Amino acid sequence: MPDTPLAPGSTIGILGGGQLGRMLAMAAARLGLKTHIYCPDTDCTAAQVADAATFAGYEDEDALAAFAAAVDVVTYEFENVPMATATLLAQDVPVRPGAKALGVSQDRLTEKNFLRGLGIDTAPFADVANLQDLEQAIATIGCPAILKTRRLGYDGKGQARINAPGDAQAAWNAVASQPSILEGFVDFEAEISVIVARATDGTVAAYDPARNAHANHILSVSAVPSGFAASVEARARALAEQVVAELDYVGVMGVEMFVRPGSNDLVVNEFAPRVHNSGHWTIEACVISQFEQHMRAVAGWPLGSPHRHSDAEMTNLIGDDVNDWHRLAAIPGNGLHLYGKGDARPGRKMGHVTRLSPRR
Repeated sequence: MPDTPLAPGSTIGILGGGQLGRMLAMAAARLGLKTHIYCPDTDCTAAQVADAATFAGYEDEDALAAFAAAVDVVTYEFENVPMATATLLAQDVPVRPGAKALGVSQDRLTEKNFLRGLGIDTAPFADVANLQDLEQAIATIGCPAILKTRRLGYDGKGQARINAPGDAQAAWNAVASQPSILEGFVDFEAEISVIVARATDGTVAAYDPARNAHANHILSVSAVPSGFAASVEARARALAEQVVAELDYVGVMGVEMFVRPGSNDLVVNEFAPRVHNSGHWTIEACVISQFEQHMRAVAGWPLGSPHRHSDAEMTNLIGDDVNDWHRLAAIPGNGLHLYGKGDARPGRKMGHVTRLSPRR
């Protein structure tokens, strides 16, 4: 990879066309950088604000070659970019983050083993290739537990809760008999997440941990400060920094963790090799948002300060929540973000709103 930072006017290619790609493109524009979206969906929201767009499948080698020739570096806004796509592009243009992070994060079993290999605590887990494996895993881990497909699940998709051993068959059917892992439940006080960035020169910057609340398996609210002791927050940042360093990572990553009750112990749930929903508060509460930070990193620029100047609470607008946009827009102090999507389907992220307050 070239060490020379990309000059303003250079083009960053973004694989994926969702709201994260949209906000990345908007952040790049602030720095005078151009963006080129690559997405199969001609109605993707990121293309509405980008300088260029290619609408083609991730397996279309001719389209990918033309895309690589039109950009100076490639990044992605979702972690399920096919490995073959990233590998092909990397032959002609830098791809940041690299294939190693994609490969680890795309498979829950690989991810858990990677974290355990670093000495990082995770939920108890077991590989499940068939119904017999599942029954043995339940006997070992106990109930309740969650069966998750090893690949492609998000926001509660590809998961089935198991409350008793007799639920095994129904759970296996629910994940369509796909290779999976069984995860035991972790007793925790709250989920927190750390948005961490790493530059091409190895510099690392981590934002303050956010406390997260979910509804129907989808992130509902992220708030900073987390309310936990400084020692807990320092430990959370250190774990996130350890993960990006081990992966030789370039860009922004979201690392989700559980805080065990009455202790400083942290259990890492998972990480996402991209900007993260729980970091949206950084747009209003920091001079350098997670989106600008990611663009800086992949362009080879110096990282900006992750300092938070205000307390913040970010609330996702899911499905019909977006229909309340007029009232939300009228509330003083609201930072309203609408993603330009069409139908407000149940469970679909349509926007978010962030409220600031003086830093405590």
